[in-house]
Amino acid sequence: MRKNSKGYLGFILHTHLPYVLSHGVWPHGSDWLNEAACECYIPLLDIFYSLMREGIRPKLTIGITPVLQEQLRHSDFISGVQTYINDRKKISLENEKFFLKTGDKRASLARNWYEYYSRIETLFNEDYNCDLLRAFANLQDEGIIEIITSAATHGYLPILGTDNSIYAQVAIGAKTYERNFGRKPRGIWLPECAYRPRYTWVNPINNLSFERKGIEEVLKHVGIEYFIVDSALLTGGKAIGVYIERYEALKRLWQQFEKSYKPLEKEPRSVYRAYLCGDVSFFARDPKTALQVWSGEWGYPGNGVYLDFHKKHWPGGLRYWRVTNPKADLGEKLLYEPQWVDGVLFEQAEHFTKLCKSILEDYHSSSGLAGIIVAPYDSELFGHWWFEGPRWLKKVLTNLYYETEFSTITLSEYLQKYPPYEIVALPEGSWGEGGFHYIWFNDWTRWSWKLIYDAEEKFVEWVNRLYDTHDLNLKRILAQAARELLLLESSDWQFLISTWSARDYAEQRISIHYESFNELISVAETYLKERTISDHMWERVIFYEKRDPIFPDLDPLLWSNRALNG
Repeated sequence: MRKNSKGYLGFILHTHLPYVLSHGVWPHGSDWLNEAACECYIPLLDIFYSLMREGIRPKLTIGITPVLQEQLRHSDFISGVQTYINDRKKISLENEKFFLKTGDKRASLARNWYEYYSRIETLFNEDYNCDLLRAFANLQDEGIIEIITSAATHGYLPILGTDNSIYAQVAIGAKTYERNFGRKPRGIWLPECAYRPRYTWVNPINNLSFERKGIEEVLKHVGIEYFIVDSALLTGGKAIGVYIERYEALKRLWQQFEKSYKPLEKEPRSVYRAYLCGDVSFFARDPKTALQVWSGEWGYPGNGVYLDFHKKHWPGGLRYWRVTNPKADLGEKLLYEPQWVDGVLFEQAEHFTKLCKSILEDYHSSSGLAGIIVAPYDSELFGHWWFEGPRWLKKVLTNLYYETEFSTITLSEYLQKYPPYEIVALPEGSWGEGGFHYIWFNDWTRWSWKLIYDAEEKFVEWVNRLYDTHDLNLKRILAQAARELLLLESSDWQFLISTWSARDYAEQRISIHYESFNELISVAETYLKERTISDHMWERVIFYEKRDPIFPDLDPLLWSNRALNG
């Protein structure tokens, strides 16, 4: 539609899961991926394609992390999600049979679950041809969405131990994107919106200090045009902690840091336009709309009619209860009443649309500019945490499509229309509670960073020493060591430890990848010394290649000083 726009809404959906294939199934492992696909990725694709069929172009930005891209096309994921769907359908029928026999009102809800998973099955197998990544790519090719990349394995960039590692994470993220989507990425989701400027950095483990590049310098080197930060990094004040409501462990952990927390004090700037950090553009998250959508206690997902996330029926784990009250104990939850949902969705979508219009109208009136509300959320909020979330999103996108002065927009399109001109010196921080790093670096996780820093230093030394080697066997061994290092660096492990949501699993994964890395380095040492290795050693290399086959075109030389400074 032709519009004389006074402003725009820029949704960003951050889509990520750590590498879980070949590393467990349930309760921790590939079922995380299967669940996210069935409750989030496929429902989101469904609403985007349905909007396109209705002639509506939703125009939003979606980040799909490289490590998730690798999983979505893996044969184990395809067969695993099909098995998962069949199991869900079987469980729903068993529940329905039992509830009918006992006269339980949940029988109709069990039938709803059967119909839900039957539709998910049809969408996955027939509409998307078992290739979710291609389904997203087609939307981008049609100009419906913009897809952005992220760091390779979602490494927490500000406190990785070497700039070489940061460069490798970002460069692999860009290269993987290009391989999967046939174009270079314009934007990046910095893991946890975490940023660090150039300064003399002190290693928090060994207290050694040295000059570090700013994250934006690495992004420019790779060709990335923009990123997103939390509003507190731009405007000062307190960051909006996006996870603390969901995890009691984070609330306890925050109490250790809260007394020493000092909000940033900065000159007032608006979050409703883009800025420059060095030569790279950035956007800041809007705090006014964030909690409306994110918060399970204060926002839309906490409405009592919605399906409750936490209470599940066993065996099987299907959900039959509604939120009732966001502070209600599980025993107080009432049965889900699907017929009540549409009215609430309509009201909330209308409220959000009016809120966005009011914010943009005020900004336009005061500045004369067409601003942008940057609204980033984890994709899993829509469908997984908030079951009705995709339907709400569709209503908002439809509302704004038919507005005459406001619309949705991708971030690249906004930059093209309104190039930034003001350069801002951003401070260090993230979108975690307190705006800093404590969720990922604390007394519970310090040991993991010792292992990461040790592996990083070893690998950079190896690559710089052997930069000019033409030995393909040695490069193959080092490439697999690099994959284990990348998986070791995943920020998910520290997050799971700090939230206590899957602490044992996360600690195990850190140990597994550190030990695997060291074994491969030992194999490389033997090979370099003897120019051959035993059949058993090759079998171990092949075992790791099959277990963790991410980034098949990975070049270990990306960790070299020449690549970093070239």
